[in-house]
This record gives sequence, structure tokens and C-alpha cells, in this order.
Amino acid sequence: MHVRTRIAPSPTGFFHIGTARTALFNYLFAQKHGGQFILRIEDTDKERNTKESEEDIYAQMMWLGYAYDEKYIQSEHLEEHTKLLKRLVDTDRAYVSKEEAKDGSGRMVEVVRLRNPGKTITFDDAVRGAISFDTTELKDFVIARSVTDPLYHFAVVADDGAAQITHVIRGEEHISNTPRQILIQEALELPRPIYGHIPLILMPDRSKMSKRKHKTAVKDYRERGYLPEAMNNFLALLGWSAGEGDRELFSLSELIEHFDLARVHKSGAIFNEEKLKWFNREYLLKLTQTDFATEALGRLKDALASRVSWDGERAQALLPILRERISLWGDISELANAGEFDYYFTPPQPEKARIPDKKSDSTTALAHLTETAIRLKNVSQWTPEGIKEALWSYAEKEGRGAVLWPLRYALSGKDKSPDPFSLAVLLGQEETLSRIQTACDILNE
Repeated sequence: MHVRTRIAPSPTGFFHIGTARTALFNYLFAQKHGGQFILRIEDTDKERNTKESEEDIYAQMMWLGYAYDEKYIQSEHLEEHTKLLKRLVDTDRAYVSKEEAKDGSGRMVEVVRLRNPGKTITFDDAVRGAISFDTTELKDFVIARSVTDPLYHFAVVADDGAAQITHVIRGEEHISNTPRQILIQEALELPRPIYGHIPLILMPDRSKMSKRKHKTAVKDYRERGYLPEAMNNFLALLGWSAGEGDRELFSLSELIEHFDLARVHKSGAIFNEEKLKWFNREYLLKLTQTDFATEALGRLKDALASRVSWDGERAQALLPILRERISLWGDISELANAGEFDYYFTPPQPEKARIPDKKSDSTTALAHLTETAIRLKNVSQWTPEGIKEALWSYAEKEGRGAVLWPLRYALSGKDKSPDPFSLAVLLGQEETLSRIQTACDILNE
């Protein structure tokens, strides 16, 4: 069988996590079997469709790397839908019914209903096995508002048939739609695709992920600085396992190689953003020094534009600290907005009462800072190791907290910062000694 899968989002909102996971599974399956992956924009909801939503579908699929082989716009198939509806009516497999409108206005409208043979439908789900429905309770259900205005179930079946879709891989919430769609397929004499219904995405409290209640738009995660590689890896493991033991990191090409519908889970998959952040950090660490620096420095410069005077050389020296601290690109802006990087570029103004450590007083802190400055003036190798060697024996003798806390605070003006040896290296010898002198002057006041 030549595999053809599809993803069929509606442009009524931004491309969301659930649709992205479904698109990924369809893309992986098609790629694994050398088939085609088709994008169909289901724009039959004229009142809610927006061009912005449609453009977002294209943008996020491109960002995630889901290259589609063909693209269809459902509304452009209306002429073919009309022909098929008329054929069903002409062959008495459907009929036009005059009914009272459901809006309570009392007016009469015409709808098209499918003649339901009222039989049991069984299909072999690629994820869940055999599923059966008694379609009697569906009665003769509506498939179009008129012969020129098809409803969702009819348009989906007609378009899947026209595109020769072989596998319909979609969320389990669509299981109940399947018997209606199979009845329409049979009426249209179309081949039945293989269905595979993948598990729901659940929040940590096991409630269903909802566009109304949760952040679900892919663009939101993209804007916060997640990498597409991390998002794909995370989404792939939401309801599927690669069968590789404890291994969790897979490139897109490796996901294609391993993907198998037989390993899709039946139970719901928990969306844990902390786990997504873990994936993202792993992929940030995989970036080359050049790629990391290009993105990180650009974001840091933008974030600090209104806070400090930019120093490119000092910013370069910050890169190892950034790489150690962030899990996603957006962390750089958050840290910058919280003032976490200001002291690298602008000398702090330490508070006199906070310069000594908790067990010391101002006189003791001044003595330790004075001795620290003397020792640091004589350091020839301005490295973390060289600075530590110059201070460590003194700190061990006088108390590490008593000696190193005033130094750390004098350099950063913060309760939390990198260790004073690394910080001193980043600032340079001259700036380090200048900041120590400022702290000494404050203590002398």
C-alpha cells in the first residue's frame, strides 16, 4: 500500500499543541513508509475562520519541520462536494428534508439527510484494535445544510476520498465520528482508510488539555524560546514509545526511523512542561558554541537595551553562565528584566549593612576586603584558579563566609550570584579592585 496521511486543522484559532502532535504522528508515519503527508485546511466554519489563523498553521508547521507534499483548501472543493451530494440524493442514498430551523425562529429550512441502513459498523483501529458501533441510534443524520453547503462529516469523507488518504491518524475524541463517516464512505462507494486514534493529551491533574483553559498555541512556546527539536522530541513521546529502553532524546530523522503505530499508547498522555523544559535544555546544550552565542547575545542585547550600556566583550564572557543557567531562550529576557545581569555591566551600589556576612560586623568586613584587595593586586594569572589560590588559605583561616561573602556582595550587589572567583574573572582585575574599593569606602563612611 502506498501510504498517504493527512492533517486537517481548522483556521479558527492558532495552531495548537494537540494538532501539532497529531501532525507529527502523521508526518512520521508517512515518512517512515515512503508515502505522502498532506495538509488540508478545513475552512468550512465561515463565521470563525481567520486569515491570521491560517497563516499561523503554515508558519508553525514550517518551524516544526513538517514538510507537506500537497496542500488543499476544503472550501475550494465545494463544486465537487455538491456533485457528490446530488448523486446521493439522485440514487436515494440521501434525501432533502424540510425541517424547522434549530434557531427557534420557526422558519423552515432544507437539509440533506443520509439514509442510515442501521447496521453494526466494525473497524480495526491501528492503535486500539477492533471497535464496533450499532449505528441504528444515529437514525438518518444530517450531512449538509443544503446540496451546496456540506457539513463537516461529509466534507471530510469526500476530501479524504479525493486525496486517496490511506491512513487517518487522529485524536481519540474522533472515535465517535468514525461510524458516521464510514456510513458516508459506503454511500459514496469510497474505500475505507485505516484508522488510528491516538490518546488525549492531559494536564498534570489529568484534566483534558483545553484551548480555553490552558496555553496550547504552538506560537506561544516558540515565542518563549523553545526549540523545534525539543518540541518534536517531547510531542513524539506524548503517547508513544520508541522501544529503546530509557533513551529519550531522538532527532526528527531518528523518530522517523523508529515510529510505529503499534507502540502508540491507549491511555492519555500527560503534558508536563517541566519535562519539555528538560528536553529544551538538552537541545540547547547540543548547540555549537557559535550558534548558541549568536542567539544568546542577540537576545541579551535586546533585553538589556534600556537597562545598561552594552559591552560586547563582557557579554561574550557571560556566555558560559548563560549556558549553565537557562532552559529556554526566553529565560534570558526574564533574568535580564529581573536585573540579574545589570551588575556585569554597571557597578552595583552595595548597602552598608549587607556587606558583612551574618556572623561579622562592618569593621571585620572592611579588614577582610582590604586584605582581599592586597592579595588580588598581586595575582598574575587572572583565572578562577589563580584568584582562588590567592584567597583560599586566608579564607580558610578567617572563615570562608566572613571573607568570601563581602567579596561576592561587593562585586555583584546581589545575595545570589556566581562564585566570586568566576565573577572576578568576568569583570577583570581592574574592575574587580574598583568594586572592592567602593565597598570599602561605604564601610568607612
